[in-house]
Amino acid sequence: MSRRAPLRTQRRRGWAITILVLASLIAADRAGWLLVRSPDDLTAYHEAETLVARVIDGDTIEIETPDPRHRRPATQVRLWGIDCPERAGPRRAAGEPFAEEALALARSLAEGRRIRIALEPHRTRDVHGRLLAHVELPDGTSLNETLLEAGLAAADDRWPHARLIRYAQIERSARRAGAGAWGVDD
Repeated sequence: MSRRAPLRTQRRRGWAITILVLASLIAADRAGWLLVRSPDDLTAYHEAETLVARVIDGDTIEIETPDPRHRRPATQVRLWGIDCPERAGPRRAAGEPFAEEALALARSLAEGRRIRIALEPHRTRDVHGRLLAHVELPDGTSLNETLLEAGLAAADDRWPHARLIRYAQIERSARRAGAGAWGVDD
């Protein structure tokens, strides 16, 4: 009998230490000492209405909603499923044709306006940490689709998404109509 008492005492101490360590870790986490918490993107952004602070280029905007994941006062959003021509910048001496037109159209439709963003559950961010979203304008139209219809974007199939087929169809229609970049002979 005397051998069992120390074993029970050791088990109790082990459990007490485990509970104490867990309680300490929970308290440290809640105090923000362990990890930087970032809310789930779907919960924070999906179907959210927000203001477009600025349009960076044809397929990238910045919304006024803070981005806790990157500790920024605003969130950069990459328009999902489209690819607009790139503007000149630090890594690109000359801009691609129709980059400025894509920027101008996106600015005229979205900058300073309230939009609704829709995410897809299987992927919410790109490799640069930008939110991937389908953007609905105040009149209910899609910014992504409008850029495709104008021939100022191509359907981007690098990552699967729910509107992949629709975007490809819109691009084909814009090509047939010779809209924007599709009306230029090579």
